[in-house]
Amino acid sequence: MKRSEINALIRDAKDFFDSFQFKLPPWAFWGPDDWQGKGDLEVVRNQLGWDLTDYGAGDFEKRGLILFTIRNGNLAAGHPKKYAEKIMIVRENQICPMHFHWAKTEDIINRGGGDLVIELYGSTPEEDLGDEPITVLVDGIPRTVKPGGKVVLSPGESIFLEQGMYHRFYGASGKGKVLVGEVSSVNDDNTDNRFHQPQPRFPDIEEDEKPLHLLCTDYPNYI
Repeated sequence: MKRSEINALIRDAKDFFDSFQFKLPPWAFWGPDDWQGKGDLEVVRNQLGWDLTDYGAGDFEKRGLILFTIRNGNLAAGHPKKYAEKIMIVRENQICPMHFHWAKTEDIINRGGGDLVIELYGSTPEEDLGDEPITVLVDGIPRTVKPGGKVVLSPGESIFLEQGMYHRFYGASGKGKVLVGEVSSVNDDNTDNRFHQPQPRFPDIEEDEKPLHLLCTDYPNYI
């Protein structure tokens, strides 16, 4: 992805968050120069902040995700915080690919906007897609879906995803962008994503202009 595209998407994301009165922490608006000398912050160590990916597909509108990690622990460093929180924007028919987590459990929450469609499978011991129905909790109420079945979350609804539960999600057609929250155990996007079809979690970036704000993957290169 080009940095200019990333900058434009971050500008759009800030406007979208503001439209819901969802406020980010002050450091979300720092420029690259503001980060100098701040490499020891929890924000940097635990990969908080702006995060954007096209999963290596080169077509963000069809396969991609922009999010902001608000809080997170760090199991490898023995950090006392055992939870994480993200805010995401999911566009109509923009796919977050099929994957599960070995360690993380999470609530995915539709905070507003359109409808969020989640497709679900269990997983086999060989980490393939399961062929049995699975039961998930939607706002604490059990719901059983067939393999590949869909749960549609309208604004205010949430789903609890267990370890090893394959899922992919996207915004419902014709409903507009979705403001999506995630509350989970500690998040580690470097080691805890099992994509059904192998693909990169983070994008390759063509630096055609200066970053507006650093992505969490930019910290090692700029601080």
